[in-house]
Amino acid sequence: MAATSAALASGNATTYRTCPRSGLQFERSAERLMIFNAVTAVVALLVGGILAIGVVLTRWPAVHWLAADTFYMVLTAHGIDMLIFWMIFFEVAVLYFCSSTLLRCRIATPKIAWIAYALMVVGALMNNIDVFRGGSSVMMTSYVPMMATPWFYLGLILFAVGALIACFVFFGTLVVAKRDKTYQGSVPLVTFGAIVAAIIAVFTIVSGAIILIPTFFLAIGWIKEVDPLIYRTIWWAFGHSSQQINVAAHISIWYAVAAIVFGAKPMSERVSRGAFLLYIFFLQLASAHHLLADPGVSTEWKVVNTSYFMYFAVLASMIHGLTIPGAIEVAQRAKGYNKGLFEWLRKAPWGNPTFSGMFISLIGFGFLGGISGVMMGTEQLNLIIHNTIYVPGHFHATVVVGTTLTFMAFTYFLIPVLFKREVISPGLAKIQPYLFGFSMYFFCLVMMGAGTLGVSRRHWDMAFGGAALAYEWPGAAYLMMGLVGIGGIAAITGGALYIYLTVGSILWGKKLDAGVPNPRFTPIPPTAPSAAAQVYGSAGFAAPGTFVLAMVFLLAFILYYFINWKYLAQLWGMS
Repeated sequence: MAATSAALASGNATTYRTCPRSGLQFERSAERLMIFNAVTAVVALLVGGILAIGVVLTRWPAVHWLAADTFYMVLTAHGIDMLIFWMIFFEVAVLYFCSSTLLRCRIATPKIAWIAYALMVVGALMNNIDVFRGGSSVMMTSYVPMMATPWFYLGLILFAVGALIACFVFFGTLVVAKRDKTYQGSVPLVTFGAIVAAIIAVFTIVSGAIILIPTFFLAIGWIKEVDPLIYRTIWWAFGHSSQQINVAAHISIWYAVAAIVFGAKPMSERVSRGAFLLYIFFLQLASAHHLLADPGVSTEWKVVNTSYFMYFAVLASMIHGLTIPGAIEVAQRAKGYNKGLFEWLRKAPWGNPTFSGMFISLIGFGFLGGISGVMMGTEQLNLIIHNTIYVPGHFHATVVVGTTLTFMAFTYFLIPVLFKREVISPGLAKIQPYLFGFSMYFFCLVMMGAGTLGVSRRHWDMAFGGAALAYEWPGAAYLMMGLVGIGGIAAITGGALYIYLTVGSILWGKKLDAGVPNPRFTPIPPTAPSAAAQVYGSAGFAAPGTFVLAMVFLLAFILYYFINWKYLAQLWGMS
C-alpha cells in the first residue's frame, strides 16, 4: 500500500485510472495527449466550418458572395483545415486511444509525443497564417507551376514530420504493450485497424515529402523546376492515400462503437483483418482515378489500377460494410430481438448519438461515397465527370459523411469517458447526427447531380460572367447549385451544433467521477462495457437482415452503374 502511495505521489510515475462508466483504463500521459490532440482537431474543424460558409455562399449562384481572390483563399484554407488538420489531429488521438487505452499500457516516449504535437501545431498555424495573408491561394492540391510562398510548404512539411513522429510513438506503444504482456493473443481488431491506418500514414507522409520538399526548394529558389506531371502523380500518392488513413481510422471506430454499444464481436476476425490488409496493398494504387485524364501516365497503368487493383480496395470496404452491421445484428439477436428481418435494427438505440452517427455514416459512406467512387474510378465513365463538381460531391460523401460524422459520433462517447464531463443539452445531441448526416446526404447528391451536368469543380463563377465565350448552363444546373447552397448551410448548422455541444460540454458540462488511480494496468473486467473492443473473438454469420441490406446495396450499385454507362453512350453516339 505504501509503495502504491509513493508511486502515485511521484511526479514521473506512470499512473492509470479506470473509467467507471466504460471500464477503459487511461494512462496519465496518453490521456493528456489524447485530450490536446482532440481539442486541437475541433479547433481546426471550427475554422474550416466557418470557411465553408464562404465557399457554399459563393458557389450558390443566387448569392455569389465572395470576390474571386477571396474565394480561392477561403477554399484553400477550408480544404487544408478540414482534410488535413482536423482529421489528422483527431486520428493521432485515435491512435493513442487504440494503443495505450485499448491495450492498457503506458504510452511510449511521451516527451517525443509532445514534440510531435508541437510540430503539428506550429505547422498548422504557419500554413493557415500564410494562406490568410493572401499569397498562397493554390488550393489543397497546390499544383506546380502555380506556386505558393515557402511558408505554405514549410508549414505542411512541419505538420507532416510531427504526424510521422506520432505514428512511430504509436508503434512504440504497441511494443510496450507486447513487452509488458498487457493483452493476450492478437491485438484487438480495433487496434489492428489503427495499425493499418498508421502504416498507410507512413506511406502517405513519405510520398508527400518526396514531392513537397522539392517544391519548397523551388519556392526558395534552390532548384529551377519541378515537373508538373511528376508532381501530380506523386502528389496523388500522398493526397488519395491520406483519405485511406481516414477510411481505416473511421472503420476502426465503427468496430469500436459496435463493440462498446452492443457488445458486438466481429462476424469473423480473420475476414475483417484480411479486409484491412487489402487497404494496405491496393488503396494507394487506386489513386490512379485522379490521373485518368493525364497524358503522362500510360493507358496500361490506368487500366490495371482502375479496372483491377481498385476493386480489391472496394472489396475491403464492402466486407466491412457487411460485417459491422452483421456483428450488431448477431449481438442484438442474442439479446432476443429476433422478430422478422429487422427488429434488431428497429430496437437499436437510435437516440444514442454515438450509434446513430456511426450508422448514418456507414450507410452514407457505402451508398454515396462507395458507389460514386467506383464509378469515378472507371476510366470511360470518369470522362463524364472528371474535374467537375461531382468530384467534391464524392469526397464529401467519403470524408465528411464517412470520416467526420464518425469522429463526431465517437466524440459523444469520449466526452464522459475521456474528458470526464456530462454532455450538455442531450436533446440537441440526439438530433445533431441526423441534422448533419442527412444534410450532407442531400448536399452530396445534388453536388454530384450538378457535376453530372458538367458544372466545373473549382471555378468561382459557374456562369463565366464577362467571358468572351460564356457557356449557357441548363436551368437544372443552376437549380442543383442552389440546392447545394441550401444543403451546405443546413450541414454547417449541424456542424455548428456539434461544436457547441463539444466545447460546451468540456467547459461547463457536469463533472463526472474520474475513477480510482492505480500505479499499474489491471486486467479487463469481463463485465466492462468496453470489453468486447479489447479482446479477440468472432461472433458468427447468422445475420439474415444484414444480408438483405447487402442485396439492396448491390442493386443500387448495379442500377447506378447502368445509368452512367447509358449516359456515356448518349454522349458518344455511334452509328
